[in-house]
Amino acid sequence: MSFPNDAATPPFTRIKVRVGALVFCGDEVALIRRDRPGSVHYTPPGGNVEHGEDLLAALRRELAEELGLAPSQAREPELLWVVDQMVSRPGATPPPRKLHLIYRLHVTPEVRAGLATEEYDEVPGGHEIGLIQWIDHRTAAGLPIFPPIGPALAALPRPSAALADAALPAVTDDNYVWV
Repeated sequence: MSFPNDAATPPFTRIKVRVGALVFCGDEVALIRRDRPGSVHYTPPGGNVEHGEDLLAALRRELAEELGLAPSQAREPELLWVVDQMVSRPGATPPPRKLHLIYRLHVTPEVRAGLATEEYDEVPGGHEIGLIQWIDHRTAAGLPIFPPIGPALAALPRPSAALADAALPAVTDDNYVWV
């Protein structure tokens, strides 16, 4: 079955993949803080994978764009979590189903000192500025992070801890309201 345009496309019938990174320096992790009217939320650095793009190439591209991080400056990325998102959102375009692949990597204090402190996201008519904040991962449970990985992040006994399962609970309209 095909649909002639986005308006006729049912919600969640398109799938997008987003790669994100938890960049650790010791016990602290880099998150992008976005201040919006009436809300504040955090996201791991990352973005959507472009058509035909390799997942790790997309991650490297996003980390270079958002943090100024070169691949040689960090340990090899390791897949930490997968989050399946099916959340309604405002707007004319039906929401996609999105798979968030959350990787982790580690940098030294010397590398951290040279990373970006702001991230500029293109929006219609200009840029939205996100602030790069380093937060002790153990305090992340109560932060408004999207995807909602705060409790899992805070529960890590240490940033390099091995995990038995990479799947986190799905994010749906039943457990999340679009901010």
